[in-house]
Parts: sequence; structure tokens; C-alpha cells
Amino acid sequence: MRPHPLTWLYVPGDRPQVVDKALGCGADVVVIDLEDAVAPDRRTYAREATAERLTDPQPMPVHVRVNAVDTPLAAADLAALAPLPGLSGLRLPKVTSPAQITRVAETTTPAGQGAPPLYALLESALGVERAYDIALAHPALRGIALGEADLRADLGVRHDAGLDWSRSRVIVAARAAALPPPPQSVHPDTRDLEGLKASCAHGRSLGFLGRAAIHPRQLPVIERAYLPTEEEIELAESILAAARTEEGAQALPNGTFIDTAVTAQAHRTLSLAVRTR
Repeated sequence: MRPHPLTWLYVPGDRPQVVDKALGCGADVVVIDLEDAVAPDRRTYAREATAERLTDPQPMPVHVRVNAVDTPLAAADLAALAPLPGLSGLRLPKVTSPAQITRVAETTTPAGQGAPPLYALLESALGVERAYDIALAHPALRGIALGEADLRADLGVRHDAGLDWSRSRVIVAARAAALPPPPQSVHPDTRDLEGLKASCAHGRSLGFLGRAAIHPRQLPVIERAYLPTEEEIELAESILAAARTEEGAQALPNGTFIDTAVTAQAHRTLSLAVRTR
């Protein structure tokens, strides 16, 4: 079993044949999109096709990105999909307040059961400002992430570096709320694999873990970027070996200082390393 998902592949919900292919592409999670990837006049059909598919358990985790949470379309999406056994999570776009999360959790809880896992997408300045409060909104919330295309438009940002403050804010909010590290938002140019690689390296340096994709060709690039290198694995193993033999702070022969924080990072590295072996 993989310790943490690194790849989320978005596919349009109004194209069932594309969903079929996506389930065999090697992504950790397939996200069926009922929102931006679907034309407005096809969103009802997308919901119906997705509900038909998720009537039965799926061979891998399948999330659904519903429509914006305060719209009638979202209410219909949640009513149709939340109880289905094939659903592994609901991704909620354009979240701006904790109350939205609470409302969704309360309205999607079947009698005698818990709410399905929820994931909030923060796509505006207001959503980013409230990131920590949103992250604490309800136990059913399992993660937060940015929607960078909408956020870029909301902020009027022209260059990628203009989003780094928002990225760091969401990463810190997730950690402070004891949620997993957020995945990066999608890289929109599916042909620019070198740009994707560089962007993933930057995202990893900020504290993201994994990334959303919109084409299968992006998946191996994302996975390689977020998996530890052999050098990182060897260092983590030496750190934990040293920590087992001595107590308190110490240093390796190469000068690496070892304490509780360093050993925690080493454990995280090795938890991801199982995917490389």
C-alpha cells in the first residue's frame, strides 16, 4: 500500500471513456471533474454518468470535484454522489469560509455514518487568507490545496513567483492543522515536461507533496520529482541507524546534525522510498 498519494489525475466527468482510461494510467487518485473541465450545458450529464460509475466500488481511489459549493449544481452533485460506495473523496472548489465545509459535511452524512472525506480548494485571496480556519473546519476535511488558475486571475499575478506567498501560506496552514502536505496545483501545459519538472522541484522545496495532473504523460514526471533520490534515502537510513544506537543530539561523520526533527524527516523520506524499491 502506498504511504501517500503523489499524483492526482483530473478527467472530465462528461467523457466516461476517458475516465475508463484514466483508471489504468497509474495515478494514485483519479479525480472526476464536474466543474471547470465540463461545459455548463453538460454538467448534469457529467453528474449522471459519474453517479452511474460510482454505484459500485472502484479499483482505486476516485474523488469527484463537484461544482462551486454555494451553487444549486453543487447541491445536486452532493446529493447524488455522497452516498455512493465508489466515492473516495469530494473535492470542493472555490472554498472561502469554514462554514461551507461544515455545511457540506453535515448535508453529506448518511444516517449512522460519517461524512465522506472532503478536500477544500482555495482559489481566491479570501480563501487563502482564511486557510487555517478552513483547515480546522470539520473532522471530515482531509486536506486543502490551491486552485492556482483562479487564484492567479483573482490576484492579477503575471509571473509564477507571485504565487509563492500564497503557496507557503497554504502549506503552513495545512501543517498547523495537522493535515497532510498539500499537493501542487496543475501545470497547464501538458507538452512542457521540462517546465513541469522544474516547477515540481520548486514546489517540493516549498513543502508541497505530490501534484495534480491533467494528462497521463505528466504522471511519471511528477512522481520522479517527489520521490527521494538514492542519496536522500541513504542519508535517511544513516540518520535512523545512528539514532537507534545513541541517545540525544549527535552528528554524522559528514557533519549532519541529528535531533528529533531530523529523524522525523528521515522517517518521512523512507516512507516515500518504498515506492522506488
